[in-house]
Amino acid sequence: METIQGKTESIWIATSRDTNYPALKNNIEVDVAIIGGGITGLTSALLLKRAGKSVAVIEADKIVKGTTGYTTAKITSLHTLIYKYLIDNFGKENAQKYANAQQSAIEKMAQIVKEKNIKCDFIRTSSYTYTESEDYVKQIKDEAEAAKSLGLPASFITTTPLPFHIKAALRFDNQAQFHPRKYLLALADEINGDGSYVFENSRVTNIKEDEPYLVTAENKTLKAKKVIVATNFPILNKHLNFTDPEKSCALALYIEGKVPEGMYINNQKPLFSIRNQPTEKGKILIITGNVYKTEDGNDVIESLKLLEKITREHFKAKSVEYYWSTQDSKTIDGIPYIGKYPSSNHFLVAAGFGGWGMTNGTAAAMILSDIILSRQNPWASIFDPNRIKQGKSVIKVIEENVNFMRNYISGHLKKEKSDLSEIKKGEANIVEINNKKIAAYRDNNNVIHAVSAVCTHMGCIVAFNNGEKTWDCPCHGSRFDTDGDVIHGPAVKSLEKLK
Repeated sequence: METIQGKTESIWIATSRDTNYPALKNNIEVDVAIIGGGITGLTSALLLKRAGKSVAVIEADKIVKGTTGYTTAKITSLHTLIYKYLIDNFGKENAQKYANAQQSAIEKMAQIVKEKNIKCDFIRTSSYTYTESEDYVKQIKDEAEAAKSLGLPASFITTTPLPFHIKAALRFDNQAQFHPRKYLLALADEINGDGSYVFENSRVTNIKEDEPYLVTAENKTLKAKKVIVATNFPILNKHLNFTDPEKSCALALYIEGKVPEGMYINNQKPLFSIRNQPTEKGKILIITGNVYKTEDGNDVIESLKLLEKITREHFKAKSVEYYWSTQDSKTIDGIPYIGKYPSSNHFLVAAGFGGWGMTNGTAAAMILSDIILSRQNPWASIFDPNRIKQGKSVIKVIEENVNFMRNYISGHLKKEKSDLSEIKKGEANIVEINNKKIAAYRDNNNVIHAVSAVCTHMGCIVAFNNGEKTWDCPCHGSRFDTDGDVIHGPAVKSLEKLK
């Protein structure tokens, strides 16, 4: 199978220390249990512990190795083109709340970095949404006017530090970038201890709501008065509607000549996102793009090759150092769900950041900690999971449910080959034996790893991710390794292992 240069690893994971927090091995009681060790979970835990609450962060894998560990790590309130949409669909007052939440998140992160003196490559910089096409200039102008009307640090420009020509751009000043794992591992250091905990390798498999209790795979119980679910796509998904998960690819590579300052994203297809990061060998470019829904295919290597081709059309690129793929969830109306679950006072959720997790995740932590501490939060209402928006959102819910059923039915009805011998080393396929769909992978030692192809979340048929050697669900984004163990939820149970 054809591959690309570089290491299959996120640059953030490759350039930061590993962690070794214990698994949950005893029954423990705390004020607040937080499921998920990414930016939302760890920031929430920090704020709550500082306010006098005992907390426990419980992570299925290692902390900051989920979505947050695969981000582009832009700390910005510029979310491509969102403010005109918010004003038009939710009114200026609600758009203002969204804008204020993002700007406040930037300043909260800057404050934490400064007071803890965290060495995480945090720098202030500008953020840009640009277009190379005349067709999209008006969108940029309209967004600039909308953003300025909300008091955001926005300006419409026609040149940028990029080494290629653009037609127009929207610039937000005084934004920031950083190394997300270095930042968040410092937060975890403060959280753990004095009656608060960070647990790793402890997958929550059941949530009993009436106490509430959290039960891990090791059958140990974590009891808490409040529970925050911060797992990207919620493992507890009561009455929350999302679009299909979107997957994107990323490259980290060095280029010839000057590396452009600033953070960039275009407003056309294919997506092309750019930022730099200091390394021991000089500044490296991180390029993200080629976004597609997981239902549309899983040839990650082909997607990475396309992204590399587009990159080389824009930069004099040297070799690729790292490459990876990631996925994110998005709500039906494009605004994250942050707050109490519908019909629940014990459980809170933060999800659906739509690719802008650094500010949304931090804002979520600020909102959730305020709710738990019985404090008023000025932006909470725009993110309330209990909101109901009629019209287009209802139609979108129906469309996404139809997409789920289409993926479910087509996966089960598709006729598969029944010959394992056709699978080459390092490759995989879905085969059908005795009317049972099997996800089979042949490793480089010629050993077949066979598991059920039926996702344990809601029963869709998984597909092979050839870039990272995983089985990925096209319906809700669960990911499993070649032995069927869960890598990424919302699934909490492994695929059935077969002999």
